[in-house]
Amino acid sequence: MSLLRKYEIMILLTEEFNDSELKTWVFNYAKNLRKFSVCDISVISRGKHNLAYAIDEKLKGNYIQLNFSSMPKYIEDFSQILKLDSNVLRFLVFKKEL
Repeated sequence: MSLLRKYEIMILLTEEFNDSELKTWVFNYAKNLRKFSVCDISVISRGKHNLAYAIDEKLKGNYIQLNFSSMPKYIEDFSQILKLDSNVLRFLVFKKEL
């Protein structure tokens, strides 16, 4: 029996990233996820959008969607990594139903 669950993380990054820097950030984060035996990683860039309100004095942000399979015990570790990253304005983790 597999203990893997499907998750989705929506990440709001600062707007300062250009396309190549954004790809580098996502690649490095995906590499960090692999340390926790995460599989089936897919990344979708949702683009740069205006925010409804200022967050840390930022009015625009880059939206990134990460889909992956993981064991539930690692989700808190992923969240801690994101909380410590100064480029992350907000993030939200969703558990996807099968």
